[in-house]
Amino acid sequence: MRPDDANVAGNVHGGTILKMIEEAGAIISTRHCNSQAGEPCVAALARVERTDFLSPVCIGEVANVSAEITYTSRHSVEVQVNVMSENILTGAKKVTNKATLWYVPLSLKNVNKVLEVPPIQYARKEQEEEGKKRYEEQKLDRLETKQRNGDVIFPVINPEPHTVGYSQSSLIHLVGPSDCTLLGFVHGGVTMKLMDEVAGIVAARHCKTNIVTASVDAINFHEKIKKGSVITISGRMTFTSNKSMEIEVFVDADPFVDEPRERYRAVSAFFTYVSLSKEGKPLPVPQLLTETEDEKRRFEEGKGRYLQTKAKRQAQMQQA
Repeated sequence: MRPDDANVAGNVHGGTILKMIEEAGAIISTRHCNSQAGEPCVAALARVERTDFLSPVCIGEVANVSAEITYTSRHSVEVQVNVMSENILTGAKKVTNKATLWYVPLSLKNVNKVLEVPPIQYARKEQEEEGKKRYEEQKLDRLETKQRNGDVIFPVINPEPHTVGYSQSSLIHLVGPSDCTLLGFVHGGVTMKLMDEVAGIVAARHCKTNIVTASVDAINFHEKIKKGSVITISGRMTFTSNKSMEIEVFVDADPFVDEPRERYRAVSAFFTYVSLSKEGKPLPVPQLLTETEDEKRRFEEGKGRYLQTKAKRQAQMQQA
């Protein structure tokens, strides 16, 4: 990892890690989907499950990204990706990230055609049953998320500090060839990196301190984004606890100029950040001031996600 991979705190940018994770997932999924004779295809990212940043990756360390296919349905592939950092001077290694991604194979001849996925062999019958359960859960969650994706962010005139309007941010990006796959659509990793940048700006504006990505809830890729599109990545604060803040980020795409289609919601997710001192120690997060009924509703929804995640972590610690 090199200096141009760093965030303002001096560690590797969370978006860079997400991009590497997606690249590994895309490679192994595409390789598997083309492992049998048939129509050539490219695996497209459909969803990323919750991803925790267990430990920062430092500049000068080597990042080892490993991927494994853990489940296949008829038209999708589940990939588990682990990231391990290594200090090549001392030999010390640590796991920094674990992620689960879902891909679908799209035909190179017809980008709107989803091909069948070659099955994998499971060591135990229980592995297939557990994978099917995860598949059904993510399928249902993706549908529910898409149904509630109608919000837009409007600028606020002279907003007060620590309000939603004060820290909300947007980034506009023209999708070029270097952003895209062989099919001419944006790499999922490129999109996630831009989303993390916007979420980081929102968090920094709210806290006025160094901030780092702590986790990312499920990232849902609702529709493909074509080369030449203009995408708007928008972020807003939805919830704050004493030590963390949740930021909703979504990506809207304006299609290529010669296409009649109107703007559409392409991707959505929730990012969690923490505030750090110059010494890298956690700092209290200023309480988010909600003003409208929608902001109060989103705050309560964020609080529910926070408490649910907290309960899951406590249960995992007790099991360990």
